[in-house]
Amino acid sequence: MSGSEAGPFGPGLAPAVSARLPGPKWLVERRASAARQLAGAALPVESEEEWRYSRIDEIDLSGAAPAGRDGEPAGPSSDAGRLLEAVGSRAATVRALAGVVRTVEVDPEAASLGVAVVSAAGLDVAPEGLGAVLEPRHDAFTLLADAFGADAVLCTVPAGVHLDRPIVVVHELGEHPEGAVVFPRTLVRLGRGARASVVELVSSGEGRQLAVPVVEVDLDEGAQLAYTAVQQLGRATWQVAYHSSRLGRGAVLRSFVAALGGDYARQLTESALTGEGSAGELLAVYLGDGSQVQDFRTFQEHVAARTRSELVFKGAVSGTARSVYTGLIHMHPGAKRADASQTNRNLVLSKGAHADSVPNLDIEENDVRCSHASAVGPIDEDQLFYLASRGVPPEVAERLVLLGFFEDLLSRSPEPGVADYLREVVVERLSAGVLPGHPHREAS
Repeated sequence: MSGSEAGPFGPGLAPAVSARLPGPKWLVERRASAARQLAGAALPVESEEEWRYSRIDEIDLSGAAPAGRDGEPAGPSSDAGRLLEAVGSRAATVRALAGVVRTVEVDPEAASLGVAVVSAAGLDVAPEGLGAVLEPRHDAFTLLADAFGADAVLCTVPAGVHLDRPIVVVHELGEHPEGAVVFPRTLVRLGRGARASVVELVSSGEGRQLAVPVVEVDLDEGAQLAYTAVQQLGRATWQVAYHSSRLGRGAVLRSFVAALGGDYARQLTESALTGEGSAGELLAVYLGDGSQVQDFRTFQEHVAARTRSELVFKGAVSGTARSVYTGLIHMHPGAKRADASQTNRNLVLSKGAHADSVPNLDIEENDVRCSHASAVGPIDEDQLFYLASRGVPPEVAERLVLLGFFEDLLSRSPEPGVADYLREVVVERLSAGVLPGHPHREAS
């Protein structure tokens, strides 16, 4: 196959490959449309503003291909099993393998209220809203997700329904030959005045592959969603993820993300507050060790009046790991009396680790409030001295300080069980020595 026939991404990601993927007519046509657009697209480069500080120049998709769909899932991975146990009782549980929905269990009580959790590939007609929230963004990776995505998890909560237990979605990438690309996808739609909680896990084994998860959240007037995401990818996996939300009048989104795995793991978080009086809370914690890179890009889009958003992202890096945070608060014309804040704080735990933090404001309206803050530095010497003076060994003191650094966000997690699970994971990584202590101690 010639290069022109294969397109810019290699023969495994050519339009002909997309056309051979199974699915209902609407999905085949959707893929074909994206594949045509992809033929004229190019991969981004690090010199582009949105990709500064990234490792995107290292990516090579010339030998890439969509992950295979063969094989049946075994039992849940250890990460998935522990998280499910931590969450406890659930309104619905979905398990997807390599981007394909395999099992869906909906509690009869939730089903009787009209709650629908289904596989998109199992529908004869295109589901309402799929791609609508992400539509303003057309780049190479979102086009790849549209052109080669095998399925999507669709979660719909009707108007006025209040769920008292979470919907849990587990995306396990599976084991594939090197060069596989997996496209997990989730769409969450809440009707007017609905309330729900969604917990999502993306995990993988140790094989080298690329994951392009796409999450869309669409909240109608007065809807309230608590969304929790845990990323526990294998150390050889790359991720380019998209989390996009759209909030109607008076809607409220509480979002909590934990990023723990991956080789290079990037997530773009976009929150569009399009309805007057809507509010978004965007929280994230992340850990990096070894040579990991945790890369976050955020956009808080205040479109309507009297909207509110609060963003707090906290991370710690050790070894030669890096973290990247760049964020933008955009106050659109018409966003009068909007209020937005953006905070990013990073602990650098070893001499070879590094953190970049770049908050930004773009204000096109008067009578608004905006603030941003960022900090990068080692563990506070005074805190360590205080603990040492009371007989706490240095390694224990550093562990306590790091847990305390994350605790204010973990205590705000929408799902207490997930917060407990994350505390355990942090302690395990500290105990294993993969998050070594203080740079001054290492230098001594």
